[in-house]
Amino acid sequence: MCGKVIAQKSDEGNEHPKQSERMYFMEKLRAAIVGCGKVGHFHAKAFGNMDSVELTAVCGRDLSKTKDYAKQYGVKAYDNVEQMIKDSSIQIVSICTPHPNHRESALSALNAGANVIVEKPLASTLRDCDDIIEAAERNGVIAGTVSQRRYYRPCMRIRKAIDDGKLGRPVIGVVTMLGWRDEAYYKSDSWRGSWKHEGGGVLVNQAPHQLDLLLWYMGPIDSVHGAWANFNHPYIEVEDTAIAVIRFKSGALGSIVVSNSQNPALYGKVHIFGSNGAAAGVQTDGGAMFIAGVSKITEPPVNDLWTVPGEGGMLDDWNKHDSDFFNSLDAITYFLELQLTDFVQAVLSGTRPLVDAAAGRRVVELFTAIYRSNKSKAPVTFPLMPDITDGAW
Repeated sequence: MCGKVIAQKSDEGNEHPKQSERMYFMEKLRAAIVGCGKVGHFHAKAFGNMDSVELTAVCGRDLSKTKDYAKQYGVKAYDNVEQMIKDSSIQIVSICTPHPNHRESALSALNAGANVIVEKPLASTLRDCDDIIEAAERNGVIAGTVSQRRYYRPCMRIRKAIDDGKLGRPVIGVVTMLGWRDEAYYKSDSWRGSWKHEGGGVLVNQAPHQLDLLLWYMGPIDSVHGAWANFNHPYIEVEDTAIAVIRFKSGALGSIVVSNSQNPALYGKVHIFGSNGAAAGVQTDGGAMFIAGVSKITEPPVNDLWTVPGEGGMLDDWNKHDSDFFNSLDAITYFLELQLTDFVQAVLSGTRPLVDAAAGRRVVELFTAIYRSNKSKAPVTFPLMPDITDGAW
């Protein structure tokens, strides 16, 4: 296959000329993973299922550990991103390191000419996000963010209902995520639970999927008034609970309640209410919350709310078919594979992936606004620019 990558267009329609000049003359795109932790294994399995990609290399700080990881997948091990990309002719890199390290790894890969997809969140600060986006634009390559819950059938159904005008105009968006994380979870990795090494708590680690869906459905934000607290995790620095009230640029309103303090865990939900009185919702997560490399997904995602005229009776059938489908496969790998496939197609066609780096930045902008609002005790107006005090919450 000879795949010519045409010019990528940004949200403003500007082309990335370097990307338009790049030609690939090979059977498969060569991919690599940076980060040998639990999430990195999911990316390796997903790449291994894809006909258009050859997983070629992995990079980690601990070369001995990286070699063990590489041996499992029959790939080369490196401890230097730039060297890996040069030696192995890597075109796509998955960044699976802890959040505050995303920028360093992503910039190394982007500046070496590779396209990069970063595990959620894109970064823990807006400055890091902007550096990643700027590097992608400057080097004429594509940057994206992992948010595979967009590909869940119930989530896609809501997006289509909005696009088809079945809700009228979205006027209220609600995120409710009530989960639980115990002390063993925070001790499972040394980087968890601190501002310096994790960058935040429930907002940064558990909530980005639901925040991304909210923004995907509701559009740009005008202002946020938020607050956070740590109610029952005295052994960590970061928040275990956060709330916010949102005013969107469309005039719509929204609310966020997210917590790691509900034992047992309950659910994660996103509900959208329209100007015509119709509503649609998804329970993305139910029961004990998924922990990468430790637990399985407890309950399949379903549309738990649907009052679109003429379609209310379809909910039971949808939920049965969606649940049967979800339970019939390795859902963790399958939906990540769908997103990675979309990213690969974006690289080949020079178009934007469904979840690009700009979408990742919007999630970081939202949780940054909640942190800033809590600190100032006042609403925060968008857009937000980087601030040297970010991260010192």
